[in-house]
Amino acid sequence: MAAINRTYLCDFILLGFAGEKVFLSLLILTIYTMILLGNMTIFSVIRIDHRLQTPMYFFLSYLSILDICYSTVTLPAMLVNAITGNRRISFNRCFTQLYFFVSLGGSECLLLAAMAYDRYVAICNPLHYSVIMNKRFCSYLVGGSWFSGFLNSVLHTFMTSKLTFCQPRYVNHFFCDVPPMLKAACTDTYTSQLLLYVVSIFLGMTPFVFVIISYVKIISTILQIRSAVGRRKAFSTCSSHLIVVTVFYVTANFNYIGPAPGDSFDIERLSSVLYSVLTPLFNPVIYCLRNKDVRRALAKALTGKLNLK
Repeated sequence: MAAINRTYLCDFILLGFAGEKVFLSLLILTIYTMILLGNMTIFSVIRIDHRLQTPMYFFLSYLSILDICYSTVTLPAMLVNAITGNRRISFNRCFTQLYFFVSLGGSECLLLAAMAYDRYVAICNPLHYSVIMNKRFCSYLVGGSWFSGFLNSVLHTFMTSKLTFCQPRYVNHFFCDVPPMLKAACTDTYTSQLLLYVVSIFLGMTPFVFVIISYVKIISTILQIRSAVGRRKAFSTCSSHLIVVTVFYVTANFNYIGPAPGDSFDIERLSSVLYSVLTPLFNPVIYCLRNKDVRRALAKALTGKLNLK
């Protein structure tokens, strides 16, 4: 019994779910299924259609894989908690979830910035596009995004795991993330909070500012196009990416480097859902329904007329 009690004392209790919720369980299951099917479809179509072998779709295929991993870190565990009503999570599981959630989120911040740069070169410097955005450079951008995100998460996970947490260990969230974990600590979190701010500025605000500058230049170039059809086509190419970027960066930056991260559960819950659940859900919808090339490739794949090469 003592061993069992000590084990429970080492667990965290997630306060995101008050108990068993059938409707919430079905909602989470539906969203997760749609994320998997949508992003796997995009990745598969891009890989098998030779006309989609361009830098833009290269980045999009890896964004789809990233979104699948990103949602898998939290949604299955949330589904189990909602179905069973068991809100306990072990120390190791909690920090494993925190590590991958933070690492994949940081990777997506950088990958979205790389996609913005790709659109900037394509529209503002089209004559040198194939030279600048060559396959090796694109691979470096994707690899660097993943590496930087995972390296950043090592720092947060290590610093947060060294904190002393109050008993019982209540975490005011659906899953383990840095801001609610800092709030659950009983010791001074100044160093961890400072690290969160500094790193978030580099991985959150800096890419966002870069994206904004890129799109200001893109819009300026588009407005110089004389043809209305040409302007409309250029805007259509970039608008979907801009929608995803705006939702993701604004909500993520607010959650991590806002006025008081973790103080309001309602605000934190809303921002977390927007950037960690809705973004992976909307990515395939936006890119598929707004992109005629992807729609064409998908239609041919479904009808068995895709010419594999």
